[in-house]
Amino acid sequence: MGKKLFSVAEARQVAKQRLPRMMFDFIDGASGDESLRDLNSAMIDHIRLMPRVLIDVSERAMSTSILGQETGFPFGIAPMGMCALAWPRADFSLAREAAKRRIPLCVSTASSMALEQVIELAEGHAWFQLYADQSNGFVDELIDRAIAANYKVLILTVDVPIPSVRTRDKRNGFSFPMGWGASQIWDFVSHPRWSLETALHAIRHQMPQPMNYATSSQKTTFVRNASRAGADWNFLAALRDRWPGKLVVKGVQSVEDALRIKTIGADAIYVSNHGGRQLNAAPVAIDSLVEIRNAVGGGFPLIFDGGIRNGEHVIKALAAGANFVMLGRSVMYGLGAGGAAGLGQILDLIEAEASAVMGLLGCRNIAELGAANLAGNYETLMLRTMLERAAE
Repeated sequence: MGKKLFSVAEARQVAKQRLPRMMFDFIDGASGDESLRDLNSAMIDHIRLMPRVLIDVSERAMSTSILGQETGFPFGIAPMGMCALAWPRADFSLAREAAKRRIPLCVSTASSMALEQVIELAEGHAWFQLYADQSNGFVDELIDRAIAANYKVLILTVDVPIPSVRTRDKRNGFSFPMGWGASQIWDFVSHPRWSLETALHAIRHQMPQPMNYATSSQKTTFVRNASRAGADWNFLAALRDRWPGKLVVKGVQSVEDALRIKTIGADAIYVSNHGGRQLNAAPVAIDSLVEIRNAVGGGFPLIFDGGIRNGEHVIKALAAGANFVMLGRSVMYGLGAGGAAGLGQILDLIEAEASAVMGLLGCRNIAELGAANLAGNYETLMLRTMLERAAE
């Protein structure tokens, strides 16, 4: 890691230079014209916060709790498949950071390391994300493996019933297994550091692949564009009966869906539009967070992702109604820019920024954050009114 990173935006630019175009576009891209990806961040930027003064904020605690677990910070790492495409052994680095910072790492069904290894490396700071993927036998096996590995939280992702159209991936010929045409070969040759590190890892270990599939007794083959439409209301109800731990439903934006999910007995709702990678015309994530908070009331846990690019964004999401925030592309940019060192720098930055913003609001701990911290224009004042009503 030669370059010190001072922002997620800078990490993105370094990653763009360092990674093969195919890999960078897989991380950076979204569906349609990709406008929702940028709107997610822009609308969080639009929110204003009210600084308060004459409060001793020299000591601030960033720890919090979510779903009965104590965490070192009010954010964790979102589930993302095939992170090793950003840098070899990415899952190892993510797990080590989760353990070090006591934050949850959401382990994807398509992770590049087996779920049993990740939770061990993360020293228990891991949640498992489940897709209703391909066959009932495979899904049942994944649930059994998660229980046996002592996962306490299961995240069911429901916003990928069918694959979206991602133009950049199509243009680059991105697929799994990977195709090897002239353009792909040139792409790798022109990015020698990533290619060499990946090749060395493949020689010592193996090429990156979705390890929860590779280690399955069902012999299920990973199909990137497979339907996950098996996650319907009946599936959710049956999963609630079967899963002994905390159950989270991810990818929720509709108020009606949120209320029904709450009634079925989920322990938390994860408000997300998949970072703009599914329905490009979907609502902006922060807007959905406010509406769902207003509907479910102040006491029901909401987890949020979508457009978080700095510590200020984390604090804004918490003030807007989230109990906990997840980081997606931001950590991937860090990995792409500098591997394990880049990841650590990005997490350090977001931690420091969030702590500073919280202090400037006159808050000494996460519990003090809320709608009273919002300020500014008519839209955010309406946001505050909705949140205050929800908390009554």
